[in-house]
Amino acid sequence: MINVLMLLTAQSLLGGFDNLWHHEITEDLTHRPSARGELMLHTAREFLYGVIFTSIAWVRWEGAWTIVFAAILVTEIAITLTDFVIEDQTRRLPAFERVLHTLLAINFGAVLAVWVPELRHWAAAPTALAPAYYGVWSWLMTCFGAGVTGWGVHDLFAVGRLGVPEWQRHPIRQGHNPSPKTIIITGATGFIGQALTRALIGRGETVIALTRDAQNAGYLFGSLVEIVESLDRIEAGRRIDAIVNLAGEPLAGGLWTKARKERFLHSRLSVTDAVLALIRRLETKPEALINGSAVGFYGDRGDETLTEASEPRPVFMSQLCQEWEARAQQAADFGVRVCRLRIGFVLGADGGAAKPLALATRFGGGAVMGSGSQIISWIHIRDLVRLICFCIDRPDVDGAVNAVGPAPVTQTEFARCLGRAVHMPVFLKVPAGVLRTGLGEMSDLFLISQRVLPARATAAGFEFEFRALDRAFADLFSDRADAPRA
Repeated sequence: MINVLMLLTAQSLLGGFDNLWHHEITEDLTHRPSARGELMLHTAREFLYGVIFTSIAWVRWEGAWTIVFAAILVTEIAITLTDFVIEDQTRRLPAFERVLHTLLAINFGAVLAVWVPELRHWAAAPTALAPAYYGVWSWLMTCFGAGVTGWGVHDLFAVGRLGVPEWQRHPIRQGHNPSPKTIIITGATGFIGQALTRALIGRGETVIALTRDAQNAGYLFGSLVEIVESLDRIEAGRRIDAIVNLAGEPLAGGLWTKARKERFLHSRLSVTDAVLALIRRLETKPEALINGSAVGFYGDRGDETLTEASEPRPVFMSQLCQEWEARAQQAADFGVRVCRLRIGFVLGADGGAAKPLALATRFGGGAVMGSGSQIISWIHIRDLVRLICFCIDRPDVDGAVNAVGPAPVTQTEFARCLGRAVHMPVFLKVPAGVLRTGLGEMSDLFLISQRVLPARATAAGFEFEFRALDRAFADLFSDRADAPRA
């Protein structure tokens, strides 16, 4: 039986990583209405695993009970196979997730192969739930059972939440504007795009959301936005006042293989080309194109102070930003004012990289990455949205604009400040070598140092609401009753 428990331990660890990394962090299934059916299956499977892990830690299902237990295992297999089909129908699985699912299937097959002889012994015994104890393994299985059951409850709440549209659960205040602008947002369903869309609706603007997932956009915004799946649907005679281009495949979610790097670039350039094609055929050209690049433009620069005048570097992230910005800048050939936003680390409670970091820190998993001396240039999501609106409204603002707050911090300061906001100390430290071994080039997201200042925004008169990191984290994550909330 110990061999079975060892294989189930591997199954638990692999499945837990799959849930946390793919389902929660990179794919964010609990906030995707198209994933509701998949989450129903996940919930059922998690509750079954909760029964399996917790029960075998302390009892043997003997006699007729063996048939019941075998039925639970068969049901789990049927749910998993159905889940495979639904996943392929509703979303594109990353290669790493497919590999992980294959490993889980192989390992579960090994579990069954080793367990069948034991189940035969159980079936031959008199019908009873016989006491069993396997020392530390019993306690380990109990922990796994509690964890997977808790995750099942988490997914069950998500299933219920996804049954009610986001725009109904958190109503969007629609402002009155006698002269509304018509603004296209690409990437409107993303973390930044959602916040921007809600803000523009609040200003009384007319928003057109370009998205590949109309169902998700409808869930988020209802009839308050016009949803298009192709810019070709916009008539040439329509007046478009501004375009905000935020679309692009997320950089997190797997190793930066050559194929993924090509997708990063293609996803950004293809949407930007579609924007340029729209501008070309519009009878009245938009006044502005706001293009969302990143501070990755500057590369790893240590403690050097960087402004919009600083030069790029010959590394992947910088080259990605350079090519994206160069493509967007072609809109200037049609008389369109182009703002090339170079966005830093965006802080938000409902998305972005800060959300999983805060979750990990709340549970004691907060850590300093690498040496901790590398500089992080950050911006609160509310300030970022205000800055984008500022760029839309101000005809004198164009070119590169650093979308970062005025007070960069070290990684150590960042981690410990987040810990203070959620009332948890940060003791852990992840060496740079471990990150580079595990994440490859993607570790640059955590290890490069960039002291970027918002020189253009400040010179143009933009005022930041969140100038200090502790105030930004308190607004987003603090549990204090008197803390302002986003």
